Amino acid sequence: MSEIYIVRDKFPGVVQQLMGRYRVYGPVFQGQYHEYAELKKAEDLDLNFQNTRMSPKGLFHPEADKMFEYSLAEGDPEAGILKEIPKDYSPRVILGIRPCDAKAFQLDDVNFITETIKDTWWVERRKSTTLVGLACNAPCSTCFCTTVGTGPFDPSGLDVLMIDMGEGYVVRPITDKGKELVSGIAGDPVPQGASEKIETLRKTAEDMLGTQFDVKAFTEKNTLDLFNDPLWDEVQFSCINCGTCTFLCPTCWCFDIQDEVCEDKGERLRLWDSCMFPLFTLHGSGHNPRAQKLQRVRQRFMHKLKYYPEKYGNGVACVGCGRCVKSCPVNIDIRQVARMMASACVCPA
Repeated sequence: MSEIYIVRDKFPGVVQQLMGRYRVYGPVFQGQYHEYAELKKAEDLDLNFQNTRMSPKGLFHPEADKMFEYSLAEGDPEAGILKEIPKDYSPRVILGIRPCDAKAFQLDDVNFITETIKDTWWVERRKSTTLVGLACNAPCSTCFCTTVGTGPFDPSGLDVLMIDMGEGYVVRPITDKGKELVSGIAGDPVPQGASEKIETLRKTAEDMLGTQFDVKAFTEKNTLDLFNDPLWDEVQFSCINCGTCTFLCPTCWCFDIQDEVCEDKGERLRLWDSCMFPLFTLHGSGHNPRAQKLQRVRQRFMHKLKYYPEKYGNGVACVGCGRCVKSCPVNIDIRQVARMMASACVCPA
């Protein structure tokens, strides 16, 4: 199926139509920030944004995911038996997702979907979701997606790509799921000259970003040399181990599992965790292999920029969304850390 054009004034009606077929999520302005939320009405959708504060990873890997429930009541024949809590896997759409966030899901897949183990909840949520992206005509100053292998108009990871043309949107289906979604929309023919305008928009956006560091300059270096380099003393100095960067990041997937009990009922939850926290690696014996702040800071950046590409050969575990740069309370910038890693040592891998 070919692309269609939706006049801006007609777009709320299209969203309302989609809400009759899917659960629709999109950027909603909430106080000071845009966040992804399920739309209650089409007018809740606000595409006048650069990006959301939180990444959309929580729609697939919730911050607090209820796994099981159980009874502890005396005399209950089912006491202590874990019962899986049903999930809603009905079809849904994430509308207006940025290409960098869609790319992040592909990077996350290697953790949740392996040859031997498949995270059922992640898999089913991925299957039931259609990703409708919105190209970035004006990226944030903190973005660097082009440096890490994606881009403001990158369709990879998306089912549909929308391009804001000013008076309306060009809607470009990419996958079978995307074609199914677009087939139910009564759009208009794409205006003459749209391809040339899209190419101009793409080039302008990419030129705004440029290349901010050379990925190969550190991925091809010796891992132990980078691990032991004194650069980490400087990087860790101002870090307060708040974990903001990891919670905002679309490619941070670490979690803990805890039980919460109230009287004679309990729930087992999967909760986001962070390698920035001392308890993250604390053993039951009391030993902690990353007890020092420097060790935890090094782990975060080495995992993103060195361990992940070494293990998976899938690029760095960063899509350049810039959320960590924008929200770090002490102004640690992953772009500067990458440059420091690139110039740290000259030993080949």
